[in-house]
Amino acid sequence: MAKDENGTTPPVSEGGESRSSTVVWNDEAMQTSFANVVNVQGTREQVEVFFGTNRSWNPTDTGPLRVDLTNRMIMTPFAAKRLHQILTGVLREYEARHGILKVED
Repeated sequence: MAKDENGTTPPVSEGGESRSSTVVWNDEAMQTSFANVVNVQGTREQVEVFFGTNRSWNPTDTGPLRVDLTNRMIMTPFAAKRLHQILTGVLREYEARHGILKVED
């Protein structure tokens, strides 16, 4: 995705076309959470992303893996696609600098 003169990605509407308006990020009500577990489910109308924290001390134990869910983000499929594009770009840059991340399928 092309970046503007400030190094940021320009906003994209639900239909995918670029807009020329400026985005002002208001972070007054923003909260920060930590997650080391993520899960996704979706329907035709929405995509849900669940975030949580693994509380199991030893994940190789035979007992259940305890994950405390902390946040759920519900978005349209268009917003989910945009998130996918942005994350792919960020991770591509990260791996170019720090090496390939290997994750289990």
